Amino acid sequence: MNVPGQALHPGVPAQAAPPLQIIHADESLLVLDKPAGLLCVPGRGEDKQDCLSRRVQSQFPDALIVHRLDMATSGLMLFARGLAMQRVLNQLFERREVHKRYLAVVAGHLAPAPEADGWGLINLPIALDWPRRPLRLIDAATGKPSLTRWRAAAHDAAANSTRVELEPITGRSHQLRVHLQALGHPILGDMLYAPEAVQVLSARLLLHACSLGFVHPATGVAVAFESSADF
Repeated sequence: MNVPGQALHPGVPAQAAPPLQIIHADESLLVLDKPAGLLCVPGRGEDKQDCLSRRVQSQFPDALIVHRLDMATSGLMLFARGLAMQRVLNQLFERREVHKRYLAVVAGHLAPAPEADGWGLINLPIALDWPRRPLRLIDAATGKPSLTRWRAAAHDAAANSTRVELEPITGRSHQLRVHLQALGHPILGDMLYAPEAVQVLSARLLLHACSLGFVHPATGVAVAFESSADF
């Protein structure tokens, strides 16, 4: 395994990885802030071996991944320490007992949801777009049930964009990006689902996992972690 900061080939200097942004660490689990543009796990090819999981394991050898964020997405990620805790945390996600919230900036004026609390619900099934995989699409016939709560936070008239809070109820790949595209408000900087005119409005995908909450399996105490977006 290539430890971040080591050269892949003899004689080739390696760039030191930036320090981990550790939000919380205890004997059971870790919470880290992943930067945009970093893989969660290794990909195919030598150029895709640097990733958050390997950086974490260089400091915490027992750290195991529990969930993932898209490479382009920044924000909070939870790691288990050891197989037993990984199984417990995986069960929390399966039972939807982990509360996640994201912040995004989308194109156009997304009007507030009409519900009294301001939170709307996107209920659109998502399927793999086989000819263009790994892309996803909305497909009523073959798609899996996919639910996202959303709330318009602020509209920037000058930029013609809207800050949106998002809470995925299900956990489909690319769910937030596909659901917002389906509403007609793709995320700024989204190189997969936004038209070119929206892609160029940001150098990165403006999607950030800003909040993570659950009952700590080892203590039974409800915990919540926050991370501010840099956009």
